[in-house]
This record gives sequence, structure tokens and C-alpha cells, in this order.
Amino acid sequence: MHFTAGMRRIKDEMAKKLRVGILFGGRSGEHEVSLLSGASILKAIDHRKFDVVPVGINKQGRWLTSAAAEGLLKGTGTAEPDAAGETGAEKRPAPANEKALDGQSCLDALSLDVVFPVLHGTFGEDGTIQGLFELADIAYVGAGVLGSSAGMDKEVMKRLFSHAKLPMVRHVTLLRAEWERSPRKGVAQVEAALKYPVFVKPANLGSSVGISKAHDRKELTAALTLASKYDRKLVVEQGVGGKKIKAREFEVGVLGNDTPQASVVGEIIPGKEFYDYEDKYLAEGSVPVIPARLSAAETKQIREMAVAAFQACDLSGLARVDFLMEPDGKRRIFLNEVNTMPGFTQISMYPKLWKATGLSYKDLITRLIELALERHEEKMRTTYSREE
Repeated sequence: MHFTAGMRRIKDEMAKKLRVGILFGGRSGEHEVSLLSGASILKAIDHRKFDVVPVGINKQGRWLTSAAAEGLLKGTGTAEPDAAGETGAEKRPAPANEKALDGQSCLDALSLDVVFPVLHGTFGEDGTIQGLFELADIAYVGAGVLGSSAGMDKEVMKRLFSHAKLPMVRHVTLLRAEWERSPRKGVAQVEAALKYPVFVKPANLGSSVGISKAHDRKELTAALTLASKYDRKLVVEQGVGGKKIKAREFEVGVLGNDTPQASVVGEIIPGKEFYDYEDKYLAEGSVPVIPARLSAAETKQIREMAVAAFQACDLSGLARVDFLMEPDGKRRIFLNEVNTMPGFTQISMYPKLWKATGLSYKDLITRLIELALERHEEKMRTTYSREE
């Protein structure tokens, strides 16, 4: 196999023990999900290859390292530290290696080779933290600033899908300000464009937080009110399958940078009305079927659409791509959304899909770190100033 000079450097770097920061927590409504993902990666990562550094962000946005970060994972973390590094609960001076820091100071102090930001939702998956990594000139796992932002905002994402001519369900977008100013007008706008049941979602959130299925006007009003707690944009989507028959739900893992690959297709049979937060992370009511029971043509179509969606949003590293299929004889397939940092616990679908494709959880983590280095190496080829 032929490697460029850059690829040789990556192989040389991988030959030594890299210092990898696993970043978890964050300020979003998915803080607890991130802790689960972070703990799972810290346990499974290949410690023979990597010098692993846990880095936590508490709900107040302060960065924690060492024992303080591990305490956040275990649920023994203290309240917001004060300016002197003392905890609100114990009021004791914190050791230097437990001190709460801002992001830039933390990255500078830790001298990391790569960051694995297993942060879900706002301030972690929306391009903001990726911008910090770019400014710090450090390699990181996952999509860049643009891809993360586009993959986070369901309304912008749908525009990109539309441009790529990928089939989607009908939808309506409302602004929180519009909804609060005139709920009656908002409901009328949705009912004029869509039929019940509908799904109401915050435009910028994941892990099914704030998502509801509404079967009538009363439920729609409650769903929009709930979603408005989590974002200024609210997306309402036409339900697939009607009031009595649920749509089939499929997921595909995509892995790579400029030449991404799709995993086998998996199907989620929800234990509830739909695949919600509790079903994903807390309960065992949902049933994953891997590989999904589909025809060869349907499988091929979904995998190709997954890669096309990944590329439409200019993603890199990883993404889980979700689909819906009509349960009737038409069996039409609709692209639902991409998730640029999917849940990464041992029971999460993304690792399960790649395990079924032939890549173990530990090797998947290693491959993502390799992809982060490759992407950073590619970025280093770019000239940012005018050459004389």
C-alpha cells in the first residue's frame, strides 16, 4: 500500500504512545448521556497504544481534569468551583491537578496529541467546541466546525439534504418567539401543512431530548411548549405510517473522512411509541435487529443514502444516519437525520453496527483517532497566508 509523507507521519505518531484526551460532560441537556459515553470509552480504549487523560466539563461549563474529572463521571463531583478552585460543597483548596479551568488553559496545560470530544448536543456537537480545537491547532475526533453545525441544526440539515435530492418527510419550522407570541397561529401553520401524527423536535439537540409525538392539537401544543425549552427553532415533521401503524426505523454507521464507508444497516424496534431518550440509554425495551431484515436493494439504497447524507453535510470521522420506512406496501424510505457524535456506550447502536460489520469497539475507537490525525494532517497542507 502506498502512503504519502503525511500518512507516514501519522503511522509514526501511532507507533508511539499518543496522549489522548477523552472529553465528556458539557452544558447541554445531554450531559448525562455524555458521561455514559465517556466512561465507556475510557474503559475500552487501548491503553497500550494511548496515554489516556479524562477531561470533564461540568454543567456550569468549567473544565475539570484528573480526580475531579473522574468524580464527574462517577457522580461524586462537587458543585461549581469558585475562582480559587475550591468546591462549593467542601470549601477546601483543590490540588492543582484537580483545578477547574477554562477550555484554552486546559488544552494548553495537558499537551494532548488528540482530543476525543464525546460531547453530545449544544456546546459540544454544534461546532463551538470544534472551533476551540481549531484555534488550539489540535487534532480531534469527528466533524469540523461546519459539519458539526450543519449536522446539529435539523432545519439547516434538511436544506442540505434537499439540495442533494435526498428524500425526506414533510416538515415545518417555527421560531420560539413566533410560538410564544401566537401559539394559535403556530398550531394552525402546522395543521395546514401536515397531518397527525407529527413529531416535534428542538432543531438543535439530540438523543431524543425534548422530542414528542403528537396525535392531536392538545398534544401538539404541549410538544411545542416542551421543545421550546431546548432551542429557539422548533421542527415539526410529518409522521410516517399514520396513527395506528408505526414506521420502521433504521440506522447506519458512517466512518471515514473524504472516502467514508457505511456499516451494515440496523433496525430499531422501539419499546415505546417511538425511540426516545429512555429507550436509548436507560431502559431495555427497544430491540435492535442487526443486520436489518431488508432486501438487498433496500439495504444498498439505505447505505448509499447514508454516505450521501454524510457528504452533503461535509462530515468527517463518524456519524450515525437515521432513516424511516413506510410500513405499507410502498416501503418508501426517508432520510431522517445525521448525528455527528452518536451515543458511544457499549449498548449504543453506532458501536453495535460497526461490530456487526467487523470492527470491534476497541478498534473502532482506535480508527477514529487515526481519522482525527489524518484530517489534521490534511488541514496542515492548507496555506493560510499569502505567499510572497
